[in-house]
Amino acid sequence: MSNYQDVIKSATETKNQAGEGWHAINPEFAARMKLQNRFKTGLDIAKYTAAIMRRDMAEYDKDHAKYTQSLGCWHGFVAQQKLISIKKHFNSTERRYLYLSGWMVAGLRSEFGPLPDQSMHEKTAVSDLIEEIYTFLRQADARELDMLFTALDDARAAGDKAKETELLNQINNYQTHVVPIIADIDAGFGNVEATYLLAKRMIEAGACAIQIENQVADEKQCGHQDGKVTVPHDDFIAKINAVRYAFLELGVDDGVIVARTDSLGAGLTKQIAVSREEGDIGDKYNSFIAGEEITDIAQVKNGDVVVRAAGKLIRPTKLASGLFEFKKGSGVDRVIMDCIHSLQNGADLLWIETEKPHVEQIASMMDKIRAVIPSAKLVYNNSPSFNWTLNFRQQVFDAWKEAGKDVSAYDRDRLMSVDYDDTDLGREADEKIRTFQRDASERAGIFHHLITLPTYHTAALSTDDLAKGYFDKEGMLAYVKGVQRREIRNTIATVKHQNMAGSDIGDTHKEYFAGEAALKAGGKDNTMNQFANH
Repeated sequence: MSNYQDVIKSATETKNQAGEGWHAINPEFAARMKLQNRFKTGLDIAKYTAAIMRRDMAEYDKDHAKYTQSLGCWHGFVAQQKLISIKKHFNSTERRYLYLSGWMVAGLRSEFGPLPDQSMHEKTAVSDLIEEIYTFLRQADARELDMLFTALDDARAAGDKAKETELLNQINNYQTHVVPIIADIDAGFGNVEATYLLAKRMIEAGACAIQIENQVADEKQCGHQDGKVTVPHDDFIAKINAVRYAFLELGVDDGVIVARTDSLGAGLTKQIAVSREEGDIGDKYNSFIAGEEITDIAQVKNGDVVVRAAGKLIRPTKLASGLFEFKKGSGVDRVIMDCIHSLQNGADLLWIETEKPHVEQIASMMDKIRAVIPSAKLVYNNSPSFNWTLNFRQQVFDAWKEAGKDVSAYDRDRLMSVDYDDTDLGREADEKIRTFQRDASERAGIFHHLITLPTYHTAALSTDDLAKGYFDKEGMLAYVKGVQRREIRNTIATVKHQNMAGSDIGDTHKEYFAGEAALKAGGKDNTMNQFANH
């Protein structure tokens, strides 16, 4: 951030050059407004945050304890409050990002209403949400700096030089709420040109990292549902290239591409890959397609599709949908092939969609990938689609049983029960959940941990708590005790909701513009004064 006094000096020079007509302009006020709007465009944000991600990736390569984290956000306000909380509790946004989930855009932001995660929502809803999130984060900067400037004026009025120096230091070393967003572009929302155009919109809105998956765009499914259909590698690489060209065209040369593979749970492909010679990537892809080996041309019937793969002539198993099946149990091998090929062809980070959170399962795949590309790093979905409690209790149960430990007190099929919360098994499982991100980053090469849909679930849970009490006997106490009193005691910024929405910034600007004639909202009759000390 620019030095406060230097910005004032520059504004003073500009005013003096303009002449007497600018006599009402206060250079310090102009400097404040300039510092409150540090990022003028989304491209400014994309360039700034891309550099942060590249630095963090390099730090992770040196020390796997330095992994990064994010929470998925479906509204700018949610993202803003997350970053305000991070700054309040940790005094730093270092290694803390945001995730923009395609699932939540579909489920919460489409004009069609709630939709499944199948790329049916308006594609521009994705880029619009990125822009919205950064608008709210920039407003959080403006609000916090406004409070610092107000405190600076108060210190000067009181003649408190020590406080003035302290506040000037805070202003000059101010840390923005703007952090990297990893943004979900699904399977590109169409062909390669459509992918390129949407990637541009997302980057222009501020995205420095774009996650793209190897599913068929018009058959796209949520990664944790059935019916996923993948595309041949050349098709996927073309879309990675489209995203890279979008970054380069817009001058975000260090933009990050996250290549996601859904092959572990995808049992179908829509097309046979183009293969030019035995052993190329197309041939390898086709070798995983299930089918019957043809040894006699007479076996080929009218309408059959026949392909030569891995030196054999195969009639692929074709479903009524026209899709082709992969061989059962080939998912892991296809994941490893996908990841290596993506990293060798322009991707920066990997995403392997799994069916459960299991460190050794992830590590077993990453070990084989890193044997070829040692710097391979993962973005991993700590998904709410997993039953974390049940998964980890079963993992502990199975480990104990294998080690010969007595598990007769536990029923593996009902380990989710509250009966097991305060047991040795329940406590060990909780500890493994607590350390999952640390352990997986160290063992399995996970650079970034995210939760895709956390704020979707927290909004539903907190609303349920409030409604349950408010519409019953608790009445207003449900809100006061369950929300407002907790806001006050935990110094949650939203308790002063007028300030949060920008009322005090508006009052400050009115003073800048109109001086003593300004009609301000923050006078003695503003009920927000009841929260003055909180």
